[in-house]
Amino acid sequence: MTLTARPDYRSRTALRRWGYRLLPGDGFSYLLHMRPLEWPIMVAHTALGFFLAVGWNVSAGGGFGPLLGGLAIWVVLLNGGTLAINSAFDRDEGDVGYLDAPPPPPRHLFVFSLALMAAGQVLAFALFPLLFGIAYAVCFLMSILYSVPPFRWKAVAGLDLVINAWGFGTLTPLAGWAITGQPVPAWAVLTLLAFCPLFTSLYPLTQLYQYEEDRARGDRTLALVLGMRRSLQLAILAMLVAFALLAAGVLTGPAGRWWPSLGFAFLAWLAVLLPWYRRYPRMDTAEHKRGMYAALHAWAITDIAVLLTFTLA
Repeated sequence: MTLTARPDYRSRTALRRWGYRLLPGDGFSYLLHMRPLEWPIMVAHTALGFFLAVGWNVSAGGGFGPLLGGLAIWVVLLNGGTLAINSAFDRDEGDVGYLDAPPPPPRHLFVFSLALMAAGQVLAFALFPLLFGIAYAVCFLMSILYSVPPFRWKAVAGLDLVINAWGFGTLTPLAGWAITGQPVPAWAVLTLLAFCPLFTSLYPLTQLYQYEEDRARGDRTLALVLGMRRSLQLAILAMLVAFALLAAGVLTGPAGRWWPSLGFAFLAWLAVLLPWYRRYPRMDTAEHKRGMYAALHAWAITDIAVLLTFTLA
């Protein structure tokens, strides 16, 4: 089934009108498919690992130069390239995360995206500690397996979850930690691992508002295989596992007096998931989409709580 973009994709907002004047033809479409609106979330989650490693003493991690350089490589080249590769093969017509009314994928979007990611890989090994380059390489490989035929693991329920939970959940903050060159102690392993089940909670929520479009395309996403009820049950269970791991990190690590903020983050997740579970049979696509963004806010609150817990005495 061939899907075409909405006809107003160029003029949808003032920013898009300006962008297509600045980068005519398909130039601005390349940038849009990298989904820059998601970059602040990626920056925050990557930087979380950096500050967990060195606290607020940026110089202990090499200074702002390595931090900013590492963020640019991980967020713009790797994550931006990953999302653009996904667009090259999905050809979505409806809204996707952080990209409403997506433009038609430009002809060379896949090659462009692959070049971005390859450049980032070279820079990751050349300029940063080995662990950063390895984490980048693992995510590079997973990006190909996730989106590109004949693999296209995003269409295989379970494999799509594994890619995202490990890639964004745990390897992203690990990359931030790796920028510093510091060893990773046991409490940090537990804390970084906690974000894997936490993303397991978030991931099916990102698919519920695309339920019908994914079904029409023939993709067997996790949400489609499980159904909405079981997807939400999985989200609740995985969130509980995540906070159990965070609690273990608190008990074994240098947690300060701000550790109760993790309780606030836990309540934020409950405030999203429990009403969603009660109301899902009556919710429409727009409401599921709002639920997804509410879960992303709960994720941001969790990042902040973890940062406060381990970096403030």
